[in-house]
Amino acid sequence: MYLSITVKLVVGLVTLLAVTRLMGKKELSQVTPFDFIYAIILGGIVEESIYDEKVSPLHLAYSAALWGALIYTIEILAKKKNFFRSIFKGKESHIIADGKLNVEAMQKNHLEMEQLRTLLRQNGVFSVSEVKNAYLETSGGLSVQRFGKYEPITPEAMGIKAPENNPSILLVDEGEVVEDGLEEIGKDSSWLKEALRKEGQSNIKNIFCAEWSEEDGFYIVPYKS
Repeated sequence: MYLSITVKLVVGLVTLLAVTRLMGKKELSQVTPFDFIYAIILGGIVEESIYDEKVSPLHLAYSAALWGALIYTIEILAKKKNFFRSIFKGKESHIIADGKLNVEAMQKNHLEMEQLRTLLRQNGVFSVSEVKNAYLETSGGLSVQRFGKYEPITPEAMGIKAPENNPSILLVDEGEVVEDGLEEIGKDSSWLKEALRKEGQSNIKNIFCAEWSEEDGFYIVPYKS
């Protein structure tokens, strides 16, 4: 029995990983209700099969693979045909159009006013009056376009050319040197130790984390400040 459960767990894990890879990478914010449903069912197939002695590992692999193949087919259809996309993935809703709140769209999506205000605040908007257009996406997120007078002034709008910023690189993580980070910036551990010494940090083990960027230099957080 234990051997059977072990084999099923391994088969289930490998199958789930394979299907997940096949479906592609998505952030949680990009997951649609359809994605959520197929993930639950796929997990259910594996869960129910593990403790059922009548279901062999081969049956488990076949069931999960078949479900994955069906979902993959639907994904391909949804990408190629708008008709299938609207059925399986849904369609965004124009909640605010040219500054006017679409009450019908709110009711259709069972969206309360306080929920809308919360979504707006998450986009840095604290009044509905600032919004020109807002779309409720299929993932449940809100895409917002403000009226021009409420948009923050950018260097481009003022005719100023802003310098480009490069991302900071993590070089020390919990007292350990991040070799991949050093390799990315073309430096070695000797350079890092000397640079940290100039910043007043002689022992890397005393550093919780250290980031470095070409524009701003080091940002260091020691274990004890």
